[in-house]
Amino acid sequence: MTGPRIRKNEVPLIETVDLKKYFKTSRGMLHAVDGVDLKIMRGRTLGVVGESGCGKSTLGRTILRLIPHTSGDVRYGGESIVGYGKSKMREMRRHMQIIFQDPYSSINPRMTVSQIISEFMIVNRTYPTRREIDDRTAELMDTVGLASRLTDAYPHELDGGRRQRIGIARALSLDPSFIVCDEPVSALDVSIQAQILNLLMDLQDERELTYMFITHNLSVVKHISDDIAVMYLGKCVELAPSKELFSNPLHPYTKALIAAIPEPRLDACLRDSDIIRGEVTSPIDPPAGCRFAARCDYCTPACTERDQEFRDMGDGHFVACTLMDG
Repeated sequence: MTGPRIRKNEVPLIETVDLKKYFKTSRGMLHAVDGVDLKIMRGRTLGVVGESGCGKSTLGRTILRLIPHTSGDVRYGGESIVGYGKSKMREMRRHMQIIFQDPYSSINPRMTVSQIISEFMIVNRTYPTRREIDDRTAELMDTVGLASRLTDAYPHELDGGRRQRIGIARALSLDPSFIVCDEPVSALDVSIQAQILNLLMDLQDERELTYMFITHNLSVVKHISDDIAVMYLGKCVELAPSKELFSNPLHPYTKALIAAIPEPRLDACLRDSDIIRGEVTSPIDPPAGCRFAARCDYCTPACTERDQEFRDMGDGHFVACTLMDG
């Protein structure tokens, strides 16, 4: 597969090249991420969508090297990081952080708010004195909207929204340039979701942050993303600018996902929709061909004969589907 075109002399902040992550199971190799090529330009947000189990979170963790890759390459600012040793990777983690999905299980319940936020700064010796660390912690709490009275509070005393703000403040504590947002609002109610999304967008504008925003909610990803990658069983099947993807989806799977977005209209139930039928193909040693073929109404023999390569449809729109061959 090939990634989207970029402007001359512009180097992506994050780039993956044929990135793969397989897990060994008793029945064979599970292809969690299988040959993904992505480019994320500095200051932009790439949304990664797909149903549960498609490899979204594994992709994010593999890029950050929280789990080792099977093959392929991950580049930061044009430089490969897959060969970095522990010391070099520890330095790199100052530039690459993650906001986890569950704001409770991802933070230490025995630490106070200030201890959680300051932990990374202490470990990395970001500031020479404790006073500077405390001042920076207070500044981060203010930045993410946490009242100073919560400094000595424990996670169990706070609601989900405040816990997630702690996670955001912790991710920001080392001034990273790239953050993987792994479904950061899926565990929150709708009103709190909007607050967290707006906070992330404001922080991006202020600090020129680059996001990979992982979610299964297309309404959320449409709101925050510049570009969107659609994944299915470890493969990226479509990649396009956000507006282009929603106005002109090309892959049958993408069309079905968009058609499934609830609409607050009484006549919405009367519209035609693409219903995905059949069972999900096993990701363990999958055969050659399109992973979606078994559930696709437009499947042809060509779909199962070979893996589908990205086709450039223009304007940064790429799709892996034989329907685009003609």
